[in-house]
This record gives sequence, structure tokens and C-alpha cells, in this order.
Amino acid sequence: MDNRAPLDVIAASLRRHRARTGLSLTEVAKRAGVAKSTLSQLESGTGNPSVETLWALAVALDTPFAALLDPPRPKVQIIRAGEGPAIYSDQADYSATLVASSPPNARRDIYRIVASPGPGRKSEPHMPGVVEHVVLGSGRALVGPTDDPIELFPGDYIAYPGDLPHIFQALEEGTAATLVSEHV
Repeated sequence: MDNRAPLDVIAASLRRHRARTGLSLTEVAKRAGVAKSTLSQLESGTGNPSVETLWALAVALDTPFAALLDPPRPKVQIIRAGEGPAIYSDQADYSATLVASSPPNARRDIYRIVASPGPGRKSEPHMPGVVEHVVLGSGRALVGPTDDPIELFPGDYIAYPGDLPHIFQALEEGTAATLVSEHV
């Protein structure tokens, strides 16, 4: 089972979305706050992108995060626990696995989150109007706006504005959740 980032899919998606915007490699890198060499490597299918880098590029390209990760899928789809394209954080012991991207004319993406105790995954604001929904499956976590996160227990649900700084911080081992990112 290969849980590494799908570099070929990311490379093709970055090139396609950059072409759609008509922006140069230099301009996208500047807007995303990443090195031009990093973007060039990612577009050529090399490198090891973090969640933070891909989010910044998605915002710079005005495209949902999932659009950078999701290859075409069959109509019937199953992703077993531990499978799927996992992207890892540079900031925390945290991974996000895309489970389902938003189909055309719908505006939501679904992720499986696995995190360990530590400083937590702090997210910068996403595109305006994004709302994140989290259902905690196991463990305990502080989730929501960075300035006022809420402690969640298994089965708890929270919705919060994803266009403000926010955090997911595991409070015990075995913390897992489902995150739905809703785009308006």
C-alpha cells in the first residue's frame, strides 16, 4: 500500500490549473509564498509537497485543494482505512487523506484526518466562504478557530469558518476525524 502523495497527479493538476489561470511559474510561486524552484519541481513530478505548500498553491490558483490531488475515479468507489493519497504536515504529526473530491457543480471535499498529540496543525485562512465540518471518530482534539478551539470527543461535530485561521490539535493518541471542506 502506497500512502505517498500522488506526485504525477499533483504535477498534472498544477500545470493544468496554472495554464487555466494564465499565470507564470514565477507569479504562482510568488502568490503562494513558495520558492519558484519548489513549484517547478512539483510541476515536474518530483519533490515532497506538504499540506501547507499544496494549500498555498491551491489558494494562489483559486482552486479547491482537492483539485490538486484527485485523479479521475470510477462511479463506485471504496477507499479502505489506511489507503488513499495522504499528505503530511510539516508542523505536526498530522495527515490528511482525500476521500472524495467535489464533483462538477457541487462544492465539497471529504478528508480522513489522523493526528497525534503535539502542537497541532494550524491552518491559514482558505478561500473566502469556505466552511469546514469535522466529526471526531476517535480520540480527543481541539478543533476550530485558532483563537477559540473547542474540545471534541468521539462522535462530536463542529462547523467553523475555514476562511479564518483554524487548528486541529490531537489531545491523545489514536485521534481520527472526518473533515468536509465546503466551498461556496
